[in-house]
Amino acid sequence: MKHIYADYAYTRDPIAACHWAGAVPDSALECPSAKGTIRTDTVIVGAGFTGLNAALHLAEDGVDVTLLDAQFPAFGASGRNGGFCCLGGTRATDAELDRRGGAKEVRRAERAAIDHVSALLSRLEIDADRQDHGESIVAHSLAMARHLPAMAEEMGRDYDTEPTVINGADMAAHGMAGHWHGALSVPLGFSLHPRKYAIGLLRAAVSAGAKVHGLSPALRIDHSTRIRVTTPDAVVEADRLILATNGYTAEDIPAWIRGRTLPAQSSVLATRPLTPEELAAQGWTTHQMAYEDRRLLHYFHLTPDNVMVFGQRGGLIASVGNDTRALTRMKHDFARAFPHWAHVGTPSHWSGFVCLTASLTPYCGPIPTIPGAFAAFGYHGNGVAMGSYLGMLLADLSQGKPLRAPLPEAFRREPPRFPLGPLRRAWLAAEYGWARLTDRAA
Repeated sequence: MKHIYADYAYTRDPIAACHWAGAVPDSALECPSAKGTIRTDTVIVGAGFTGLNAALHLAEDGVDVTLLDAQFPAFGASGRNGGFCCLGGTRATDAELDRRGGAKEVRRAERAAIDHVSALLSRLEIDADRQDHGESIVAHSLAMARHLPAMAEEMGRDYDTEPTVINGADMAAHGMAGHWHGALSVPLGFSLHPRKYAIGLLRAAVSAGAKVHGLSPALRIDHSTRIRVTTPDAVVEADRLILATNGYTAEDIPAWIRGRTLPAQSSVLATRPLTPEELAAQGWTTHQMAYEDRRLLHYFHLTPDNVMVFGQRGGLIASVGNDTRALTRMKHDFARAFPHWAHVGTPSHWSGFVCLTASLTPYCGPIPTIPGAFAAFGYHGNGVAMGSYLGMLLADLSQGKPLRAPLPEAFRREPPRFPLGPLRRAWLAAEYGWARLTDRAA
């Protein structure tokens, strides 16, 4: 099993102080390892939001399904993200998407992905600390603020919604006091507790009949008359395979995946619960999700109990030292963004991977080298909604049945491999360097 980052990234160390584990600890998500010879209709590798959604919908359709994870369900990005169920999944421009089948259907799928998670939470009665306040794109520069009206018009057209432009002088009145120069408030999406969502999915999948195993990494995938997935203590034989490992995908399992994903690090901190007086002093009281529209962005929101969750992109090395440096940078940026909270403790901090593709769009479709195998990956930091949605569609694709929701043509196209192979993190280094220059100039 090969990865392009150091082994540290795939251990539990980066999530030892994860805020979300306070309510849903690792132990609550752990499942017994797979043992012996297991025969099943469909085997799923990866038990994050994609794999759990696929398992749930397959089991509800009466399919015998076995779900494997190298650690435990939601170990990867699904259990450690910022808690944004929002628009997104692609970084491609509308012009690029039009060349690949159509931007409009991609935008419809983004909105449908939010609706899918919303409906699941309601249908399964999952209490995931949902806050239906939409999200704001905050302007980190005056140049960015000048683009907000055009962005509002474009988003209104693309998503059939009515965004609101907030001028810099009015930010405080909307509970968004800070150094930003304006915002675009979009009434779509909601924040949630990702581990509460994940454990709700896990329980529903198991209740529907799915068999779930932790500590069962896929060491090899073979195929002849049937697909065979080998783990340390088991061989799982299946007619169909779903690969749902996203940013935690091994380079060589299966060989087709090599170079088609690029994990990118994201780091997050969380404060202790803020008091009403502290909220008033800073003037940031909204419970909307918020993010900056730039490459090296910050993203943040208040939880229902007024913990501020604050994350950022960046980092090319997976190690204890890099996590320490990232935390130092985050604390500096957090204090700059919210100076009245600079004294507030940040007892929780963690890191993990989002997943990029060279096409800048997700992929959802067959693995062409393995008959009966399918995959979805590449959510570009927006996997709560899009990963869940494509997991549901994988359940349909793997059964050969009509899709219950739209799958954009752009997502059906096999993503090319990144240049530079195992050295492709250099692509990120170049992008980060360019982003720092252009962000300062904006």
